[in-house]
Amino acid sequence: MVSLVLPRLVDVSAASRRSVSVAERNVAALKSVYWLLLISGFVEPLLYLFSIGVGVGGLVGDLTLPGGQMVSYAAFVAPAMLASSAMTGALAETTFNFFGKMKYMKLYDGVIATPVQPFEIALGELGWAMLRGSAYSAAFLVVMAALDLTTVARAATALPAAVLVGFAFGALGMVLSTFMRSWQDFDLMGSAQFTLFLFSGTFVPAEAYPAVLRWLVEVTPLYRAVHLIRGVSLGTAGWSWLLDVLYLVAVMVLGLLVASRRMGRLLYK
Repeated sequence: MVSLVLPRLVDVSAASRRSVSVAERNVAALKSVYWLLLISGFVEPLLYLFSIGVGVGGLVGDLTLPGGQMVSYAAFVAPAMLASSAMTGALAETTFNFFGKMKYMKLYDGVIATPVQPFEIALGELGWAMLRGSAYSAAFLVVMAALDLTTVARAATALPAAVLVGFAFGALGMVLSTFMRSWQDFDLMGSAQFTLFLFSGTFVPAEAYPAVLRWLVEVTPLYRAVHLIRGVSLGTAGWSWLLDVLYLVAVMVLGLLVASRRMGRLLYK
């Protein structure tokens, strides 16, 4: 068992300290085998980058972006892989693990016997999910900079964007988990997640889709995440980044509120 303690902040509210305690519990409960799962979450998008971005990119050649900028296919795909990695890492913690703790381990039944409230549990679990997601994002950005797919300055700017993506999908994942009835329901979530991965401007520009399908693509959360991170990493972000940020913040806030409300109903019934 790895015994780690997150640094406690000072001069914060009791609610914030209790949320940090929830995240600390997850860090302290880490087992050595769990680190293999953490590593796998980083390796998968990296393999996609090398196989599709670099391998297929050698056949595709350069792409012309809507603004007229020419970029290599690997540079086009890499930000999408980063956004997908942030999504996958956050969802893994706030769906499967969160659902298991709530429904089968009954962990939160004991937690609410303390002063910790459902919203504080949700916030603490989201914070823990983001520790995992941020580690993926930081490592992936190092690879992107090393392969000259972005600059170091842009990578440093893209990291907060990737963290925001993780927060948004983490909150969304907790909402979905509160509606799950059994492990079989996660098959539907997996199908939806894979569909988002394929059709969010990940491998081709959204402009390549028919008009109706393009509209559907552009309102999905992963597209907004890809659009934001791609604009930052390629230096093409204009004022449209503000729409992406507002969209993801709205998803995060709404997700936290709905998840905490649903948890209260399930835990106090």
